[in-house]
Amino acid sequence: MTKQTYSFCFCFRRRFSLPVSEAPPEIRTLFDRYSDENGIMTASHVRSFLVEVQKEKIVTEEEAQAIVDGHKHLSIFHRRGLNLESFFNYLFSSNNNPPLSPSLGVHQDMSSPLSHYFIYTGHNSYLTGNQLSSDCSDLPIINALQKGVRVIELDIWPNESKDDVDVLHGRTLTSPVALVKCLRSIKQYAFVASEYPVVITLEDHLTPDLQAKVAEMVTQTFGDILFSPGSESLKEFPSPKSLKRRIIISTKPPKEYIEAKEVQEKGEGSQKEKPVDDEEAWGKEVPSLRGGTISDHKNIEDEDDLDNEDDTDEAEYSRQNASDEYRRLIAIHAGKPKGGLTECLKVDPDTVKRLSLSELQLEKAAETHGKEIIRFTQRNILRVYPKGTRIASTNYNPLIGWMHGAQMVAFNMQGYGRSLWLMQGMFKANGGCGYVKKPDFLLKTGLNNEVFDPKARLPVKKTLKATIYMGEGWYHDFKHTHFDQYSPPDFYARVGIAGVPHDTVMKKTKSVEDNWSPSWNEVFEFPLSVPELALLRVEVHEYDMSEKDDFGGQTCLPVWELRSGIRAVPLYSRKGEKYHNVKLLMRFEFI
Repeated sequence: MTKQTYSFCFCFRRRFSLPVSEAPPEIRTLFDRYSDENGIMTASHVRSFLVEVQKEKIVTEEEAQAIVDGHKHLSIFHRRGLNLESFFNYLFSSNNNPPLSPSLGVHQDMSSPLSHYFIYTGHNSYLTGNQLSSDCSDLPIINALQKGVRVIELDIWPNESKDDVDVLHGRTLTSPVALVKCLRSIKQYAFVASEYPVVITLEDHLTPDLQAKVAEMVTQTFGDILFSPGSESLKEFPSPKSLKRRIIISTKPPKEYIEAKEVQEKGEGSQKEKPVDDEEAWGKEVPSLRGGTISDHKNIEDEDDLDNEDDTDEAEYSRQNASDEYRRLIAIHAGKPKGGLTECLKVDPDTVKRLSLSELQLEKAAETHGKEIIRFTQRNILRVYPKGTRIASTNYNPLIGWMHGAQMVAFNMQGYGRSLWLMQGMFKANGGCGYVKKPDFLLKTGLNNEVFDPKARLPVKKTLKATIYMGEGWYHDFKHTHFDQYSPPDFYARVGIAGVPHDTVMKKTKSVEDNWSPSWNEVFEFPLSVPELALLRVEVHEYDMSEKDDFGGQTCLPVWELRSGIRAVPLYSRKGEKYHNVKLLMRFEFI
Protein backbone atom coordinates (compact mmCIF):
# COMPACT_ATOMS: atom_id res chain seq x y z
CA MET A 1 0.00 0.00 0.00
CA THR A 2 1.37 3.44 -0.99
CA LYS A 3 2.40 5.82 1.79
CA GLN A 4 2.00 9.62 1.91
CA THR A 5 4.14 11.86 4.11
CA TYR A 6 3.14 15.18 5.73
CA SER A 7 5.53 17.56 7.49
CA PHE A 8 4.53 18.40 11.05
CA CYS A 9 6.04 20.96 13.44
CA PHE A 10 9.03 21.56 11.11
CA CYS A 11 11.09 18.59 12.27
CA PHE A 12 8.50 15.80 12.44
CA ARG A 13 6.84 13.83 9.66
CA ARG A 14 3.60 11.87 9.61
CA ARG A 15 3.04 8.98 7.21
CA PHE A 16 -0.39 7.85 6.08
CA SER A 17 -1.41 4.91 3.94
CA LEU A 18 -3.18 5.62 0.67
CA PRO A 19 -5.97 3.02 0.61
CA VAL A 20 -7.05 1.54 -2.69
CA SER A 21 -10.76 1.99 -3.42
CA GLU A 22 -12.58 -1.22 -2.65
CA ALA A 23 -16.13 -2.30 -3.37
CA PRO A 24 -18.53 -1.43 -0.51
CA PRO A 25 -20.20 -4.33 1.30
CA GLU A 26 -23.52 -3.90 -0.56
CA ILE A 27 -21.73 -4.09 -3.91
CA ARG A 28 -20.01 -7.29 -2.80
CA THR A 29 -23.36 -8.75 -1.79
CA LEU A 30 -24.90 -7.88 -5.16
CA PHE A 31 -21.92 -9.34 -6.98
CA ASP A 32 -22.29 -12.60 -5.07
CA ARG A 33 -25.98 -12.70 -5.97
CA TYR A 34 -25.39 -12.08 -9.69
CA SER A 35 -22.30 -14.23 -10.30
CA ASP A 36 -21.67 -17.98 -10.61
CA GLU A 37 -20.00 -20.28 -8.11
CA ASN A 38 -16.59 -19.33 -9.52
CA GLY A 39 -17.10 -15.65 -8.82
CA ILE A 40 -17.65 -14.70 -12.46
CA MET A 41 -20.39 -12.45 -13.80
CA THR A 42 -21.29 -13.56 -17.32
CA ALA A 43 -23.26 -11.49 -19.83
CA SER A 44 -26.42 -13.25 -18.71
CA HIS A 45 -25.71 -12.30 -15.10
CA VAL A 46 -25.00 -8.70 -16.11
CA ARG A 47 -28.29 -8.54 -17.98
CA SER A 48 -30.20 -9.76 -14.92
CA PHE A 49 -28.43 -7.20 -12.74
CA LEU A 50 -29.25 -4.35 -15.13
CA VAL A 51 -32.94 -5.27 -15.25
CA GLU A 52 -33.51 -6.13 -11.59
CA VAL A 53 -31.19 -3.70 -9.75
CA GLN A 54 -30.56 -0.89 -12.23
CA LYS A 55 -34.19 -0.97 -13.41
CA GLU A 56 -33.21 -0.79 -17.07
CA LYS A 57 -36.39 -1.55 -19.01
CA ILE A 58 -34.92 -3.16 -22.11
CA VAL A 59 -31.48 -4.79 -22.08
CA THR A 60 -30.37 -7.18 -24.79
CA GLU A 61 -27.84 -9.96 -24.36
CA GLU A 62 -25.63 -8.11 -26.83
CA GLU A 63 -25.64 -4.94 -24.71
CA ALA A 64 -24.73 -6.95 -21.62
CA GLN A 65 -21.95 -8.69 -23.54
CA ALA A 66 -20.59 -5.29 -24.64
CA ILE A 67 -20.23 -4.31 -20.97
CA VAL A 68 -18.36 -7.53 -20.25
CA ASP A 69 -16.12 -7.05 -23.28
CA GLY A 70 -15.39 -3.47 -22.26
CA HIS A 71 -14.24 -4.38 -18.74
CA LYS A 72 -12.99 -7.97 -18.74
CA HIS A 73 -9.47 -6.77 -19.66
CA LEU A 74 -9.29 -5.68 -16.02
CA SER A 75 -9.37 -9.36 -15.03
CA ILE A 76 -7.08 -11.10 -17.51
CA PHE A 77 -7.58 -14.51 -15.90
CA HIS A 78 -11.37 -14.37 -16.27
CA ARG A 79 -12.12 -13.96 -19.95
CA ARG A 80 -15.68 -15.33 -19.64
CA GLY A 81 -16.98 -12.39 -17.63
CA LEU A 82 -16.41 -9.88 -14.86
CA ASN A 83 -14.81 -10.53 -11.51
CA LEU A 84 -15.60 -8.34 -8.48
CA GLU A 85 -12.90 -5.79 -9.32
CA SER A 86 -13.98 -5.28 -12.93
CA PHE A 87 -17.67 -5.19 -11.90
CA PHE A 88 -16.86 -2.51 -9.32
CA ASN A 89 -14.84 -0.54 -11.86
CA TYR A 90 -17.78 -0.66 -14.28
CA LEU A 91 -20.19 0.65 -11.65
CA PHE A 92 -17.77 3.40 -10.61
CA SER A 93 -17.18 4.67 -14.16
CA SER A 94 -18.95 7.99 -14.69
CA ASN A 95 -18.49 7.56 -18.46
CA ASN A 96 -20.20 4.16 -18.57
CA ASN A 97 -22.63 4.46 -15.66
CA PRO A 98 -23.72 8.12 -15.17
CA PRO A 99 -26.77 9.16 -13.10
CA LEU A 100 -28.53 10.69 -16.14
CA SER A 101 -28.93 8.67 -19.31
CA PRO A 102 -26.78 10.09 -22.13
CA SER A 103 -28.89 8.20 -24.67
CA LEU A 104 -32.04 10.12 -23.75
CA GLY A 105 -30.93 13.31 -25.46
CA VAL A 106 -33.76 15.73 -26.21
CA HIS A 107 -36.71 13.50 -25.36
CA GLN A 108 -39.49 15.88 -24.36
CA ASP A 109 -42.19 17.11 -26.73
CA MET A 110 -40.76 20.24 -28.33
CA SER A 111 -43.82 21.16 -30.41
CA SER A 112 -45.70 23.17 -27.76
CA PRO A 113 -45.60 26.99 -27.54
CA LEU A 114 -42.49 28.58 -26.01
CA SER A 115 -44.55 29.51 -22.96
CA HIS A 116 -44.74 25.80 -22.04
CA TYR A 117 -41.01 25.56 -21.29
CA PHE A 118 -38.51 26.68 -18.70
CA ILE A 119 -35.76 28.40 -20.72
CA TYR A 120 -32.10 28.70 -19.70
CA THR A 121 -31.82 32.48 -19.25
CA GLY A 122 -28.92 34.87 -18.63
CA HIS A 123 -28.98 38.30 -17.02
CA ASN A 124 -26.68 41.13 -18.17
CA SER A 125 -24.99 38.48 -20.28
CA TYR A 126 -22.14 40.76 -21.38
CA LEU A 127 -20.63 41.42 -17.91
CA THR A 128 -17.38 39.71 -17.00
CA GLY A 129 -17.76 40.28 -13.24
CA ASN A 130 -19.61 42.58 -10.86
CA GLN A 131 -22.49 44.84 -11.87
CA LEU A 132 -20.72 48.15 -11.18
CA SER A 133 -17.19 48.20 -12.56
CA SER A 134 -16.39 45.03 -14.51
CA ASP A 135 -15.61 44.96 -18.23
CA CYS A 136 -18.28 44.36 -20.83
CA SER A 137 -17.31 41.76 -23.40
CA ASP A 138 -18.63 39.18 -25.81
CA LEU A 139 -16.68 36.44 -23.97
CA PRO A 140 -19.30 35.87 -21.23
CA ILE A 141 -21.90 35.62 -23.99
CA ILE A 142 -19.84 32.98 -25.78
CA ASN A 143 -19.30 31.05 -22.54
CA ALA A 144 -23.01 31.12 -21.77
CA LEU A 145 -23.98 29.88 -25.24
CA GLN A 146 -21.41 27.09 -25.04
CA LYS A 147 -23.07 25.95 -21.82
CA GLY A 148 -26.51 25.87 -23.44
CA VAL A 149 -27.96 29.21 -22.27
CA ARG A 150 -30.76 30.17 -24.65
CA VAL A 151 -31.65 33.74 -23.58
CA ILE A 152 -29.00 36.46 -23.85
CA GLU A 153 -29.63 39.93 -22.44
CA LEU A 154 -28.01 43.03 -23.92
CA ASP A 155 -28.34 46.59 -22.58
CA ILE A 156 -27.90 48.88 -25.58
CA TRP A 157 -26.88 52.53 -25.29
CA PRO A 158 -25.54 55.25 -27.60
CA ASN A 159 -21.75 55.31 -27.73
CA GLU A 160 -19.79 58.39 -26.61
CA SER A 161 -20.10 60.10 -29.97
CA LYS A 162 -23.84 59.23 -30.20
CA ASP A 163 -23.40 57.78 -33.70
CA ASP A 164 -23.19 54.06 -32.88
CA VAL A 165 -24.45 51.53 -30.34
CA ASP A 166 -22.59 50.02 -27.38
CA VAL A 167 -23.52 47.34 -24.88
CA LEU A 168 -22.94 48.26 -21.24
CA HIS A 169 -24.60 48.44 -17.84
CA GLY A 170 -25.83 52.02 -17.93
CA ARG A 171 -24.95 54.63 -15.31
CA THR A 172 -22.16 52.47 -13.90
CA LEU A 173 -18.40 52.25 -14.37
CA THR A 174 -18.59 49.23 -16.66
CA SER A 175 -16.57 49.59 -19.86
CA PRO A 176 -18.57 49.17 -23.10
CA VAL A 177 -18.35 46.63 -25.91
CA ALA A 178 -19.67 47.27 -29.42
CA LEU A 179 -23.11 45.82 -30.09
CA VAL A 180 -22.09 44.49 -33.49
CA LYS A 181 -19.31 42.43 -31.87
CA CYS A 182 -21.81 40.83 -29.49
CA LEU A 183 -24.23 40.09 -32.32
CA ARG A 184 -21.54 38.42 -34.42
CA SER A 185 -20.45 36.26 -31.49
CA ILE A 186 -24.04 35.23 -30.85
CA LYS A 187 -24.41 34.18 -34.47
CA GLN A 188 -21.17 32.17 -34.34
CA TYR A 189 -21.89 30.33 -31.08
CA ALA A 190 -25.69 30.30 -30.85
CA PHE A 191 -26.13 26.66 -31.82
CA VAL A 192 -22.90 25.06 -30.66
CA ALA A 193 -24.53 23.45 -27.60
CA SER A 194 -28.15 23.30 -28.75
CA GLU A 195 -30.07 23.68 -31.98
CA TYR A 196 -33.07 25.23 -30.25
CA PRO A 197 -33.78 28.96 -30.58
CA VAL A 198 -31.79 31.74 -28.95
CA VAL A 199 -33.74 34.73 -27.64
CA ILE A 200 -31.98 38.10 -27.40
CA THR A 201 -33.68 40.39 -24.88
CA LEU A 202 -32.77 44.01 -25.48
CA GLU A 203 -32.85 46.71 -22.84
CA ASP A 204 -33.17 49.64 -25.22
CA HIS A 205 -31.94 53.14 -24.29
CA LEU A 206 -31.68 54.49 -27.85
CA THR A 207 -32.93 57.33 -29.99
CA PRO A 208 -35.01 56.45 -33.07
CA ASP A 209 -32.08 56.93 -35.48
CA LEU A 210 -29.97 54.47 -33.48
CA GLN A 211 -32.89 52.05 -33.26
CA ALA A 212 -32.88 52.07 -37.06
CA LYS A 213 -29.15 51.37 -36.98
CA VAL A 214 -29.73 48.42 -34.63
CA ALA A 215 -32.38 47.08 -37.00
CA GLU A 216 -29.85 47.20 -39.82
CA MET A 217 -27.14 45.52 -37.72
CA VAL A 218 -29.45 42.72 -36.57
CA THR A 219 -30.83 42.10 -40.05
CA GLN A 220 -27.40 42.05 -41.70
CA THR A 221 -25.83 39.89 -38.99
CA PHE A 222 -28.50 37.20 -38.73
CA GLY A 223 -30.11 37.27 -42.16
CA ASP A 224 -32.44 34.32 -42.76
CA ILE A 225 -32.02 32.83 -39.28
CA LEU A 226 -33.77 35.83 -37.71
CA PHE A 227 -37.38 35.07 -36.79
CA SER A 228 -39.38 38.21 -37.50
CA PRO A 229 -43.17 37.93 -37.63
CA GLY A 230 -43.64 41.63 -38.45
CA SER A 231 -45.03 44.48 -36.38
CA GLU A 232 -48.15 42.63 -35.20
CA SER A 233 -48.13 40.83 -31.85
CA LEU A 234 -48.27 37.04 -31.91
CA LYS A 235 -51.53 35.34 -30.98
CA GLU A 236 -49.60 32.32 -29.71
CA PHE A 237 -45.90 31.69 -29.33
CA PRO A 238 -44.32 29.30 -31.85
CA SER A 239 -42.73 26.08 -30.60
CA PRO A 240 -39.01 25.45 -30.00
CA LYS A 241 -39.20 22.74 -32.65
CA SER A 242 -40.49 25.16 -35.29
CA LEU A 243 -37.80 27.68 -34.36
CA LYS A 244 -34.75 25.43 -34.48
CA ARG A 245 -31.59 27.39 -35.31
CA ARG A 246 -33.47 30.69 -35.27
CA ILE A 247 -32.71 33.96 -33.46
CA ILE A 248 -35.58 35.78 -31.72
CA ILE A 249 -35.62 39.42 -30.57
CA SER A 250 -37.58 40.40 -27.48
CA THR A 251 -37.96 43.94 -26.15
CA LYS A 252 -40.53 46.61 -25.56
CA PRO A 253 -41.90 48.37 -28.63
CA PRO A 254 -40.31 51.86 -28.77
CA LYS A 255 -43.45 53.75 -27.73
CA GLU A 256 -43.75 51.71 -24.54
CA TYR A 257 -40.16 52.51 -23.65
CA ILE A 258 -40.80 56.22 -23.76
CA GLU A 259 -44.05 56.01 -21.80
CA ALA A 260 -42.72 53.69 -19.09
CA LYS A 261 -41.98 55.01 -15.62
CA GLU A 262 -39.35 53.62 -13.35
CA VAL A 263 -40.77 51.55 -10.48
CA GLN A 264 -38.81 51.74 -7.25
CA GLU A 265 -39.06 48.88 -4.75
CA LYS A 266 -39.29 50.00 -1.12
CA GLY A 267 -36.39 48.70 0.91
CA GLU A 268 -34.22 47.84 -2.10
CA GLY A 269 -32.07 50.94 -2.20
CA SER A 270 -31.02 51.84 1.29
CA GLN A 271 -28.27 49.45 2.33
CA LYS A 272 -25.02 48.27 0.88
CA GLU A 273 -24.60 44.66 -0.15
CA LYS A 274 -22.41 42.56 2.09
CA PRO A 275 -19.10 41.54 0.58
CA VAL A 276 -19.35 38.11 -0.99
CA ASP A 277 -16.58 35.84 0.23
CA ASP A 278 -16.42 32.06 -0.07
CA GLU A 279 -18.77 31.66 2.89
CA GLU A 280 -21.40 33.84 1.25
CA ALA A 281 -20.91 32.38 -2.21
CA TRP A 282 -21.14 28.68 -1.39
CA GLY A 283 -21.00 28.10 2.34
CA LYS A 284 -24.51 29.38 3.12
CA GLU A 285 -27.71 27.77 2.01
CA VAL A 286 -29.69 28.83 -1.05
CA PRO A 287 -31.50 31.99 0.06
CA SER A 288 -35.06 31.71 1.23
CA LEU A 289 -37.72 33.47 -0.77
CA ARG A 290 -37.00 36.61 1.25
CA GLY A 291 -33.70 38.14 2.26
CA GLY A 292 -30.66 39.73 0.68
CA THR A 293 -28.81 42.98 0.97
CA ILE A 294 -28.77 46.11 -0.95
CA SER A 295 -26.80 48.78 -2.76
CA ASP A 296 -26.59 52.51 -2.92
CA HIS A 297 -25.31 52.91 -6.49
CA LYS A 298 -28.60 53.49 -8.31
CA ASN A 299 -32.15 52.24 -8.35
CA ILE A 300 -32.49 49.70 -11.12
CA GLU A 301 -35.09 47.51 -9.51
CA ASP A 302 -37.13 47.52 -12.67
CA GLU A 303 -34.65 47.33 -15.53
CA ASP A 304 -37.30 47.22 -18.21
CA ASP A 305 -38.36 50.77 -17.41
CA LEU A 306 -36.38 53.84 -18.35
CA ASP A 307 -35.89 56.81 -16.08
CA ASN A 308 -38.57 59.36 -16.85
CA GLU A 309 -36.00 61.94 -17.90
CA ASP A 310 -37.41 62.97 -21.26
CA ASP A 311 -39.58 66.03 -21.40
CA THR A 312 -42.93 65.90 -23.15
CA ASP A 313 -41.77 67.32 -26.48
CA GLU A 314 -38.94 64.79 -26.77
CA ALA A 315 -41.28 61.94 -25.84
CA GLU A 316 -43.81 63.00 -28.46
CA TYR A 317 -41.06 63.29 -31.06
CA SER A 318 -39.85 59.78 -30.28
CA ARG A 319 -43.33 58.32 -30.50
CA GLN A 320 -43.83 59.80 -33.93
CA ASN A 321 -40.46 58.82 -35.29
CA ALA A 322 -39.84 55.38 -33.77
CA SER A 323 -38.13 53.15 -36.28
CA ASP A 324 -40.57 50.91 -38.15
CA GLU A 325 -37.69 48.60 -39.09
CA TYR A 326 -36.77 48.21 -35.43
CA ARG A 327 -40.38 47.57 -34.44
CA ARG A 328 -40.70 44.80 -37.03
CA LEU A 329 -37.75 42.93 -35.51
CA ILE A 330 -39.58 42.34 -32.22
CA ALA A 331 -41.02 38.83 -32.09
CA ILE A 332 -41.70 38.65 -28.34
CA HIS A 333 -43.26 41.91 -27.18
CA ALA A 334 -42.46 43.00 -23.64
CA GLY A 335 -44.04 45.66 -21.49
CA LYS A 336 -46.01 46.57 -18.39
CA PRO A 337 -49.53 47.94 -18.96
CA LYS A 338 -50.83 50.72 -16.75
CA GLY A 339 -53.04 49.75 -13.86
CA GLY A 340 -50.79 47.78 -11.54
CA LEU A 341 -50.24 44.08 -11.01
CA THR A 342 -53.79 42.93 -11.66
CA GLU A 343 -53.73 44.58 -15.09
CA CYS A 344 -50.27 43.16 -15.84
CA LEU A 345 -51.44 39.61 -15.19
CA LYS A 346 -54.57 39.76 -17.33
CA VAL A 347 -54.58 37.07 -20.01
CA ASP A 348 -55.53 38.33 -23.49
CA PRO A 349 -56.91 35.48 -25.64
CA ASP A 350 -55.87 37.32 -28.81
CA THR A 351 -52.23 38.11 -28.07
CA VAL A 352 -49.24 36.96 -26.02
CA LYS A 353 -46.48 38.98 -24.39
CA ARG A 354 -43.52 38.96 -22.02
CA LEU A 355 -43.68 40.52 -18.56
CA SER A 356 -40.58 41.20 -16.42
CA LEU A 357 -40.52 41.28 -12.63
CA SER A 358 -37.60 41.56 -10.25
CA GLU A 359 -37.10 38.73 -7.76
CA LEU A 360 -38.58 40.90 -4.99
CA GLN A 361 -41.50 42.00 -7.14
CA LEU A 362 -42.27 38.34 -7.84
CA GLU A 363 -42.04 37.42 -4.15
CA LYS A 364 -44.50 40.17 -3.25
CA ALA A 365 -46.78 39.33 -6.17
CA ALA A 366 -46.77 35.64 -5.23
CA GLU A 367 -48.12 36.51 -1.78
CA THR A 368 -51.35 37.94 -3.19
CA HIS A 369 -51.53 36.85 -6.84
CA GLY A 370 -49.83 33.43 -6.93
CA LYS A 371 -52.58 31.67 -8.88
CA GLU A 372 -52.96 34.60 -11.31
CA ILE A 373 -49.23 34.38 -12.06
CA ILE A 374 -49.57 30.70 -12.94
CA ARG A 375 -52.57 31.39 -15.18
CA PHE A 376 -50.61 34.19 -16.87
CA THR A 377 -47.60 31.94 -17.56
CA GLN A 378 -49.73 29.26 -19.20
CA ARG A 379 -49.91 31.47 -22.33
CA ASN A 380 -47.50 34.34 -21.73
CA ILE A 381 -43.84 34.54 -20.78
CA LEU A 382 -42.68 35.79 -17.39
CA ARG A 383 -39.08 36.87 -16.96
CA VAL A 384 -37.67 37.17 -13.45
CA TYR A 385 -34.40 39.03 -12.92
CA PRO A 386 -32.06 39.66 -9.97
CA LYS A 387 -32.73 42.74 -7.90
CA GLY A 388 -30.51 45.60 -9.00
CA THR A 389 -28.66 45.54 -5.71
CA ARG A 390 -26.82 42.28 -6.38
CA ILE A 391 -23.62 44.20 -7.10
CA ALA A 392 -21.37 41.14 -6.85
CA SER A 393 -23.43 39.29 -9.51
CA THR A 394 -24.92 36.89 -6.98
CA ASN A 395 -28.21 35.10 -7.62
CA TYR A 396 -31.47 34.18 -5.89
CA ASN A 397 -33.50 31.02 -5.34
CA PRO A 398 -34.77 30.05 -8.83
CA LEU A 399 -37.57 27.88 -7.43
CA ILE A 400 -39.67 30.98 -6.68
CA GLY A 401 -39.89 31.52 -10.43
CA TRP A 402 -40.20 27.92 -11.58
CA MET A 403 -42.95 26.93 -9.15
CA HIS A 404 -45.02 29.87 -10.47
CA GLY A 405 -44.44 28.87 -14.09
CA ALA A 406 -41.89 31.59 -14.95
CA GLN A 407 -40.12 30.58 -18.15
CA MET A 408 -37.18 32.99 -18.04
CA VAL A 409 -35.57 32.93 -14.59
CA ALA A 410 -32.64 35.19 -15.44
CA PHE A 411 -29.32 34.56 -13.69
CA ASN A 412 -25.88 36.13 -13.55
CA MET A 413 -23.96 33.34 -15.26
CA GLN A 414 -20.50 34.80 -14.57
CA GLY A 415 -20.70 34.12 -10.83
CA TYR A 416 -20.95 30.94 -8.83
CA GLY A 417 -22.71 29.62 -5.76
CA ARG A 418 -25.52 27.32 -4.74
CA SER A 419 -28.28 29.20 -6.57
CA LEU A 420 -26.39 28.90 -9.84
CA TRP A 421 -25.76 25.20 -9.18
CA LEU A 422 -29.54 24.73 -9.04
CA MET A 423 -29.90 26.51 -12.36
CA GLN A 424 -27.23 24.29 -13.92
CA GLY A 425 -28.94 21.23 -12.45
CA MET A 426 -32.33 22.09 -13.90
CA PHE A 427 -30.92 22.47 -17.39
CA LYS A 428 -29.07 19.16 -17.36
CA ALA A 429 -32.56 17.84 -18.10
CA ASN A 430 -33.88 17.18 -21.62
CA GLY A 431 -30.45 16.56 -23.09
CA GLY A 432 -29.08 19.91 -21.92
CA CYS A 433 -30.80 21.68 -24.83
CA GLY A 434 -31.76 24.73 -22.74
CA TYR A 435 -35.50 24.05 -22.84
CA VAL A 436 -37.27 21.95 -20.20
CA LYS A 437 -40.98 21.24 -20.54
CA LYS A 438 -42.98 22.58 -17.63
CA PRO A 439 -44.92 19.98 -15.61
CA ASP A 440 -48.52 19.49 -16.71
CA PHE A 441 -49.89 20.93 -13.47
CA LEU A 442 -48.39 24.33 -14.39
CA LEU A 443 -50.02 24.23 -17.83
CA LYS A 444 -53.56 23.07 -17.08
CA THR A 445 -56.54 24.34 -15.14
CA GLY A 446 -59.11 22.21 -13.33
CA LEU A 447 -62.83 21.93 -13.92
CA ASN A 448 -63.44 24.94 -11.68
CA ASN A 449 -60.56 26.95 -13.17
CA GLU A 450 -58.31 26.02 -10.24
CA VAL A 451 -54.53 25.93 -10.74
CA PHE A 452 -51.50 24.62 -8.87
CA ASP A 453 -50.91 26.20 -5.47
CA PRO A 454 -47.17 26.28 -4.64
CA LYS A 455 -47.91 26.97 -0.97
CA ALA A 456 -50.22 24.01 -0.43
CA ARG A 457 -48.99 20.98 1.49
CA LEU A 458 -49.64 18.17 -0.98
CA PRO A 459 -49.55 14.40 -0.38
CA VAL A 460 -46.29 12.58 -1.04
CA LYS A 461 -46.15 11.24 -4.62
CA LYS A 462 -42.94 9.25 -4.28
CA THR A 463 -39.93 8.92 -2.02
CA LEU A 464 -36.36 9.08 -3.27
CA LYS A 465 -34.04 6.75 -1.36
CA ALA A 466 -30.44 7.84 -1.92
CA THR A 467 -27.50 5.78 -0.70
CA ILE A 468 -24.07 7.39 -0.73
CA TYR A 469 -21.44 4.68 -0.60
CA MET A 470 -18.10 6.35 -1.18
CA GLY A 471 -16.07 8.85 -3.15
CA GLU A 472 -12.70 9.04 -4.86
CA GLY A 473 -10.58 11.19 -7.19
CA TRP A 474 -9.52 14.06 -4.93
CA TYR A 475 -6.02 12.65 -4.61
CA HIS A 476 -5.57 13.02 -8.39
CA ASP A 477 -7.29 16.39 -8.84
CA PHE A 478 -5.90 18.30 -5.83
CA LYS A 479 -2.49 18.87 -4.26
CA HIS A 480 -1.96 16.61 -1.27
CA THR A 481 -1.86 19.63 1.08
CA HIS A 482 -4.86 21.38 -0.47
CA PHE A 483 -7.29 20.38 2.29
CA ASP A 484 -4.92 19.93 5.23
CA GLN A 485 -1.24 20.74 5.66
CA TYR A 486 -0.64 17.89 8.10
CA SER A 487 -2.90 14.97 7.16
CA PRO A 488 -5.22 13.57 4.50
CA PRO A 489 -8.68 15.13 4.32
CA ASP A 490 -11.68 14.46 6.56
CA PHE A 491 -14.53 14.39 4.03
CA TYR A 492 -18.26 14.51 4.69
CA ALA A 493 -21.16 14.77 2.24
CA ARG A 494 -24.34 16.82 2.22
CA VAL A 495 -27.31 15.36 0.34
CA GLY A 496 -30.69 17.02 -0.10
CA ILE A 497 -33.53 18.31 -2.21
CA ALA A 498 -34.25 21.74 -3.66
CA GLY A 499 -37.90 22.02 -4.66
CA VAL A 500 -41.20 23.38 -3.42
CA PRO A 501 -40.92 24.53 0.21
CA HIS A 502 -42.31 21.34 1.78
CA ASP A 503 -39.86 19.14 -0.19
CA THR A 504 -36.73 21.21 0.46
CA VAL A 505 -34.22 19.70 2.92
CA MET A 506 -30.50 19.00 3.40
CA LYS A 507 -28.92 16.11 5.31
CA LYS A 508 -25.35 15.25 6.22
CA THR A 509 -23.12 12.18 6.53
CA LYS A 510 -20.51 11.57 9.20
CA SER A 511 -16.95 12.78 8.55
CA VAL A 512 -14.42 10.14 7.54
CA GLU A 513 -11.03 11.07 8.95
CA ASP A 514 -7.69 11.04 7.13
CA ASN A 515 -8.91 9.36 3.96
CA TRP A 516 -8.66 10.38 0.29
CA SER A 517 -11.28 7.72 -0.62
CA PRO A 518 -13.97 8.06 2.06
CA SER A 519 -16.60 5.35 2.57
CA TRP A 520 -19.80 6.63 4.17
CA ASN A 521 -22.36 3.89 3.35
CA GLU A 522 -25.26 6.05 4.54
CA VAL A 523 -28.88 6.06 3.37
CA PHE A 524 -31.22 9.07 3.15
CA GLU A 525 -34.90 9.17 2.27
CA PHE A 526 -36.64 12.20 0.74
CA PRO A 527 -40.46 12.23 0.55
CA LEU A 528 -41.46 14.29 -2.48
CA SER A 529 -44.84 15.93 -2.99
CA VAL A 530 -43.78 17.63 -6.25
CA PRO A 531 -41.01 15.44 -7.73
CA GLU A 532 -41.47 17.21 -11.09
CA LEU A 533 -39.74 20.29 -9.62
CA ALA A 534 -37.27 18.53 -7.33
CA LEU A 535 -33.50 18.79 -7.77
CA LEU A 536 -31.11 16.45 -5.96
CA ARG A 537 -28.26 18.37 -4.36
CA VAL A 538 -25.00 16.67 -3.43
CA GLU A 539 -21.96 18.41 -1.96
CA VAL A 540 -18.70 17.21 -0.42
CA HIS A 541 -16.78 19.25 2.14
CA GLU A 542 -13.65 18.68 4.18
CA TYR A 543 -14.12 19.16 7.91
CA ASP A 544 -11.73 21.62 9.49
CA MET A 545 -11.80 21.96 13.26
CA SER A 546 -10.09 25.34 13.44
CA GLU A 547 -11.14 27.06 10.21
CA LYS A 548 -13.93 27.11 7.67
CA ASP A 549 -14.64 23.73 6.05
CA ASP A 550 -13.10 23.32 2.61
CA PHE A 551 -15.09 22.71 -0.56
CA GLY A 552 -14.66 19.31 -2.21
CA GLY A 553 -17.18 19.26 -5.06
CA GLN A 554 -20.87 19.47 -5.89
CA THR A 555 -23.53 18.40 -8.32
CA CYS A 556 -27.21 19.07 -8.82
CA LEU A 557 -29.45 16.65 -10.73
CA PRO A 558 -33.09 16.74 -11.90
CA VAL A 559 -34.88 14.06 -9.86
CA TRP A 560 -37.36 13.29 -12.65
CA GLU A 561 -34.50 12.14 -14.90
CA LEU A 562 -32.45 10.24 -12.31
CA ARG A 563 -31.67 6.66 -13.31
CA SER A 564 -32.55 4.12 -10.67
CA GLY A 565 -29.80 1.84 -9.44
CA ILE A 566 -26.13 2.21 -8.53
CA ARG A 567 -24.50 5.08 -10.40
CA ALA A 568 -21.18 6.93 -10.62
CA VAL A 569 -21.90 10.60 -9.93
CA PRO A 570 -19.25 13.05 -11.20
CA LEU A 571 -18.68 16.19 -9.13
CA TYR A 572 -18.13 19.75 -10.27
CA SER A 573 -16.19 22.76 -9.02
CA ARG A 574 -17.78 25.88 -7.52
CA LYS A 575 -17.85 27.36 -11.03
CA GLY A 576 -19.65 24.34 -12.44
CA GLU A 577 -16.62 22.81 -14.18
CA LYS A 578 -16.46 19.03 -14.08
CA TYR A 579 -13.52 17.54 -12.20
CA HIS A 580 -11.40 15.01 -14.08
CA ASN A 581 -11.54 12.28 -11.45
CA VAL A 582 -13.69 13.26 -8.46
CA LYS A 583 -16.87 11.19 -8.26
CA LEU A 584 -19.23 9.47 -5.84
CA LEU A 585 -20.76 6.00 -5.91
CA MET A 586 -24.46 6.30 -5.11
CA ARG A 587 -27.67 4.33 -5.40
CA PHE A 588 -31.05 5.81 -6.25
CA GLU A 589 -34.34 4.04 -5.57
CA PHE A 590 -37.90 5.35 -5.86
CA ILE A 591 -40.24 3.87 -3.29
